[in-house]
Amino acid sequence: MAVVPPTALNEKLQRYIAQTNPATPCLVLDVDRVAQNYHALHDALPIAQIFYAIKANPAAPILKRLAALGASFDCASVNEIDMALAAGCPPPRISYGNTIKKQKDIAAAYARGIRIFAFDSEMELAKLAQAAPGSRVFCRILTSGEGAEWPLSRKFGCEPDMAYHLLLKAKALGLEPWGISFHVGSQQLDPRQWDVAVGTAAGLFRLLAEQGVQLDMINLGGGFPSTYQKAVPTPTDYARVIRQSLTDHFGNQLPGTIIMEPGRGIVGDAGVVLAEVVLVSRKHENDTIRWVYLDIGLYGGMQETLFEGIHYQIETSKDADPQRSRVIIAGPTCDSTDVLYEKADYKLPDSLAAGDRLTFHCAGAYTTTYASQSFNGFKPLDEYYI
Repeated sequence: MAVVPPTALNEKLQRYIAQTNPATPCLVLDVDRVAQNYHALHDALPIAQIFYAIKANPAAPILKRLAALGASFDCASVNEIDMALAAGCPPPRISYGNTIKKQKDIAAAYARGIRIFAFDSEMELAKLAQAAPGSRVFCRILTSGEGAEWPLSRKFGCEPDMAYHLLLKAKALGLEPWGISFHVGSQQLDPRQWDVAVGTAAGLFRLLAEQGVQLDMINLGGGFPSTYQKAVPTPTDYARVIRQSLTDHFGNQLPGTIIMEPGRGIVGDAGVVLAEVVLVSRKHENDTIRWVYLDIGLYGGMQETLFEGIHYQIETSKDADPQRSRVIIAGPTCDSTDVLYEKADYKLPDSLAAGDRLTFHCAGAYTTTYASQSFNGFKPLDEYYI
């Protein structure tokens, strides 16, 4: 896919940053943009219910806006469930989507009125039967993660054959076997990846129906992207492929409930991270590659640069300088792993110096919640929601 130029800040973000000049590092996020992204995805695929993945960014202003718009929420913990409830979302619109849960947390969620739970193993199913009797449960199946810049394969999900037997057992345990879920990988750039997973889910629907288990829900997961350095398909592009896959594999008997769990695609491009250059150095006199150390790194919120998985668009206060050269970008901590980009071909202005500012575009997702509390004494980045 084509490389795209840095995304210009919208007028609202520009005005706020210019007027307040917030200390770095910080996240500045436009909540109106979150609402626009929600509407774009909802309008593109209106047959699906949006369960926003809170883990992408759980800030209260975001959750309150989405709850008011009618969004549901995908939660990974009891704390996230409490955040959703505090935002005004009723329990029937909350899913406990983590397949790895303590039994006491299942019970706590059940006590709060949650009746939708994910699982992918026999032991988890047994915990649900005991702590959340009668609840709707859905089984997550494995996918390859091919085409995703942040794959989510192996740790979550089970093979389809196992899912078949587990859903049969769920009914025997007094739970309601409700459906199938999958995740094709975060920042999924290939809409066609949904087709294989939808086909597998449809096959399980048919096999289970033959045994008297009528599933009624398919969870399409997340994966809807933000624009970093590559152009990405639009929500309409994804919706067109997904609708066709559902029709091809389910025919006229679509599941009664279709769910998707976007996170990054809702909040990613709504926010920017502002950072400051702390030091620019070379390792020897004739070194052609500079090290640029920032006041934010892996432990400060840029965890998605781990293994150089996500390549953010970076803008600097010296971009008027046409002279650019290769750099290694690192964080401020006394940990040798705190390096954002070494292999990627980032070129920054030669005039860049301590005190200059950098802007990481499309940084509204998976930044604030990844920040450590006090590694090396550095506090988490500040957050501004406007």
